[in-house]
Amino acid sequence: MQILYNLAAILVVILIIPVFMIRSVREKGFVERIRQSLGIFPEHTLDKVAKKHCIWVHAASVGEIVATSPLIKEFHREFPMTPILVSVVTTSGYEMANRIIKDADAIIYFPLDLPILSGRVLRRIHPRVFLPVETELWPNFLKTARQLHIPVMMVNGRISDRSVKQYKYLNSLLTDMIGTVTKFAMQSDIDADYIKRLGAPPELVTVTGNTKFDQTYTDVSPAEKENIIHEMGLANAKGILLAGSTHRGEEDFVLKAFKAVREKHAQAKLVIAPRELLRTQEVIHLCKRAGFTVTTRTKQQESGPQDADIVILDTIGELGKVYSVGDVVYVGGSLIPHGGHNILEPAAHGKAIIVGHYMFNFKDTHALFKKRDACITVNNEQELAQETARLFDDAAHRHRLEAETLAIVGENKGASRKSAIILREMLENYESKPENRQRARSTQKIDNFQTYFIDLVHQKEVDGFGMHILTAILYVFSRIYALLVDIKLWGYRHGIFSRRRLDCFVISLGNVTVGGTGKTPTAQRLASDIRDMGYKVVILNRGYRAKWHGRVGIVSDGQRLHMTAADAGDEAFMLAKHLPEVPVLIGADRSVTGQYAIENFGAEVAILDDGFQHWQLERDMDILLVDAVNVFGNGYMLPRGTLREPISHISRADVCLMTKVDQAAAGSREYIRDTVHRYNEAAQIVESIHEPRRFIPLADWYVDIAGDGIDVNQMRGRKIMAVSAIGNPASFEQTLSDLGVVILESLRYPDHHDYSMQEMADILHQAARMGAEAIVITEKDAVKIPMEVIHSGISIPVYVICVEVNFQQGKQEFQELLAQRLENKLGKRAER
Repeated sequence: MQILYNLAAILVVILIIPVFMIRSVREKGFVERIRQSLGIFPEHTLDKVAKKHCIWVHAASVGEIVATSPLIKEFHREFPMTPILVSVVTTSGYEMANRIIKDADAIIYFPLDLPILSGRVLRRIHPRVFLPVETELWPNFLKTARQLHIPVMMVNGRISDRSVKQYKYLNSLLTDMIGTVTKFAMQSDIDADYIKRLGAPPELVTVTGNTKFDQTYTDVSPAEKENIIHEMGLANAKGILLAGSTHRGEEDFVLKAFKAVREKHAQAKLVIAPRELLRTQEVIHLCKRAGFTVTTRTKQQESGPQDADIVILDTIGELGKVYSVGDVVYVGGSLIPHGGHNILEPAAHGKAIIVGHYMFNFKDTHALFKKRDACITVNNEQELAQETARLFDDAAHRHRLEAETLAIVGENKGASRKSAIILREMLENYESKPENRQRARSTQKIDNFQTYFIDLVHQKEVDGFGMHILTAILYVFSRIYALLVDIKLWGYRHGIFSRRRLDCFVISLGNVTVGGTGKTPTAQRLASDIRDMGYKVVILNRGYRAKWHGRVGIVSDGQRLHMTAADAGDEAFMLAKHLPEVPVLIGADRSVTGQYAIENFGAEVAILDDGFQHWQLERDMDILLVDAVNVFGNGYMLPRGTLREPISHISRADVCLMTKVDQAAAGSREYIRDTVHRYNEAAQIVESIHEPRRFIPLADWYVDIAGDGIDVNQMRGRKIMAVSAIGNPASFEQTLSDLGVVILESLRYPDHHDYSMQEMADILHQAARMGAEAIVITEKDAVKIPMEVIHSGISIPVYVICVEVNFQQGKQEFQELLAQRLENKLGKRAER
């Protein structure tokens, strides 16, 4: 069903292009609407909301914006530190939103619900929660919300009879959409019953009332009302009939009613507000043909007040306030089978209201007013003329209707406040669940081709026709890549490609997947252990993303640092900072840097950090790391997946080290053992954990990386913001969560990201806005943060979490194997 929907959506967009071209010429602002609907936003439009944990409220058009206005005020009151985004579909809705919603941090057009497009915009913004107003459900958008675990709450929910019948034809698509919504806050019992009939679980449905009862943007002071009357040339009117949101065919009915009023009230005036502004000239022609003089609101704004029988309200966003000047109000769309429009705007002004009998779009509101005899319902044009004239003739009758409408509005206020409270409860409940805790609070801060590609290759399965095509292409390249890897390795094994041997003990430490297995802290622990065994050990790092380029780069000579983190790369610099007495060198050819270490530092043991694929150098021990959290990636080779080489190449490993086993899912360790033994029965299997030992203030970490800092238990219960640019941020977040800290939000940057001062300023501002007590980063991030941050007088403490690798099951056997191999190659251990 999703495929059919997508094909239909694409076809509709293609067919409607000519209409878009015409409207772009005729309608002001339509080009900008299309640009934003295609995901092209003006510069800085999303700065305050994208990746800022915002509340996203979506209202389609003017009517929904009216309902949204009081909601935004209550959300801002309930979540004062949380940015709010409002999206709309129509140009009139966009102008209305900018006019009446002042508490929103950004107002945009909603993206077209096309494959990839809507999901890309949602990923770019990544809100804390998505709130469709009334019945704004879009399949592709909601599908991405499910994938990103973004909760969805329907607010001011409304379902018409027609919608119930139409939605049922969507079958599985409807089930998916309804299943995505976490909470349904409906306007009335009727709406609640309808949504349950469509499949919403009863326990997720609640009735809040209609938020339009709470709207205040139409509030008009006596002075403002007088000003509107003057500007519209109505100062001499003895009674005003106002027809709001009229549709084609209704203006003739209204004009006949106005003629009936004029028989006894010669100085009465008529204001008509067509629902579609493009019909303004058509309505003007109808008025003139009926024998009346006519002007427009825009003409009066340009040339000043003009005295005419009829004024056409051809502006956007004014009707709510202009209702205040009417003595009798007819609400359009109700004498034709359109379904009517909301009567609450004129009711808020305490007006005598007339509607037609086609009010099925607002059945509950109409029923409420009709039951209280607070509005008049007519069946045809004759009744409209009779009842309109009667209200002008009988002031007492008109005043009774006015009083009753005000009473109903007053009695039904509070829906917006209820919705805000329900939203608070829903978010607290949703985000407290273990399966949502990290998902709901983690935000990818930078979206570019790199991050998009990384997200894609990590997926085991993909949805969508376009995504299947893309991954199929990547799969073909991955097969080619796997073949080339096999050929290259075969060449080294059979002497076609030469391999060099160093006159020292060489250990390669690496993995068969891309990033995130914990190579750097493992290399640190291994080097420290070998150093303590009495051997002179060096670490040979390739210097990934180092600014230094050359054959041999000395990051540390074992006594002092010779490079900055920018020059050496974050991993090499962190190793050098942690390991006194252990030289750290960088260079692409480890045989060259290794020979230099032997000649200049007397190296006896060389650890190749990330060297499992460095086949041009002979090694005495291969240690393969396997992440117990993200086991073998998604099983595909690059570029379709995250495997650097086929899993069968486990056969080269002497030792298989499972990392982060304390965070592993049930059955993961057994699966890894079975896989390793399938390809390599002789490999020794060891388990390890990354154990947090302390939190060190960032300034202290720069001075003394081994400082005492703060005991990990002292951070329990504190509200923090986690910030990381590492291969597996989920593991970092899980570590913090296991320590009992409260993660308000985790900001994820691409692996090896260099932080700028502006980014740090944004991070600190966001943390302060959210009420964080501290910011926590990894050591890998600490080396990338500008030194200026430390001296800038930051108000929120920044802590570096220091972890160490501890070997668990298999530790004794591994130590014995390592000691024996070292002794066999180098002789007895040196005495220290």
